[in-house]
Amino acid sequence: MSDTDVTQENPAEYCPGGYHQVQTGETLNRRYQVIHKVGWGYFSTVWLCRDLQKKKYVAVKISKSGKKFNETALDEIALLNCVNGARKKESQGENVIHFLHDFKLIGDNGLHVCLVFELLGPSLLHLMKNYGPKGLPQTCVKRILQQVLHGLNFLHKKCRIIHTDIKPENILVCVKADNFQQYMAEAEVWNHNRTHGGVDANFLTHLFETGNVDMLGVKIADLGSACWTYKPFSEEIQTQQYRALEVLLGSGYSTPADIWSTACMAFEMATSYYLFEPQAGERFSRDDGGNPYSQCIENRHSDVTVQG
Repeated sequence: MSDTDVTQENPAEYCPGGYHQVQTGETLNRRYQVIHKVGWGYFSTVWLCRDLQKKKYVAVKISKSGKKFNETALDEIALLNCVNGARKKESQGENVIHFLHDFKLIGDNGLHVCLVFELLGPSLLHLMKNYGPKGLPQTCVKRILQQVLHGLNFLHKKCRIIHTDIKPENILVCVKADNFQQYMAEAEVWNHNRTHGGVDANFLTHLFETGNVDMLGVKIADLGSACWTYKPFSEEIQTQQYRALEVLLGSGYSTPADIWSTACMAFEMATSYYLFEPQAGERFSRDDGGNPYSQCIENRHSDVTVQG
């Protein structure tokens, strides 16, 4: 993926079986008024909406309409419903995104499954890019890791779920109500942040400058690739830079695969470099692993933006 297309989904994917064409200002399911796009991924687009019934802002994830995309979205809903059930029973799971509702809509390109989530802020990747090329402060890295590990412990032990795709893009920063106006003003900047110098200091980086790291909260998001501990959906999981050894070897995997990815992410937060960057060789592909190679986060190509 090139620098020129990384901030926007492929327009050619707005076709039968592909993305749903959303118009700013329209109302989805007679309830969710669209404000603007805040993210996208291979499977879906994500929109900042106002819930007209609850009088609050939410994020609506609209999947592509192809059969496999609908099946994946329904699997995700089953996993998220399990998370909601375990959260009520255990009074835990505060570091996993809250799933609120789902609905279906029919558009020109087919039937789309839609998921409604609590509104969170930008991804950890955006925070890392905006802060600078030297890595996040150690106190910040520790706080984020504590929260991610709490979230994974809940998913693994209480929900019997393997996330399978832990990476900075899928860790979202929490936004407090008193910061919401700044969130609204900066959301469009986060969504198109591809400048070489990043974005000027905002209320997120101010947390570091003022020493208020304890205010920083994160949540694990995007269970679109997750699976049950007792029922893997795919043999190949995880983004290449965070792929565990057992997955590379094809020897089966379980919850430790998420911990491997978290450790890789910890190194990246602290240094702004990948711990491993797989490269193809004469006798093996990039997917087969290759030699470790670090790449600065400033040159990183992301496939998913905010809440993708």
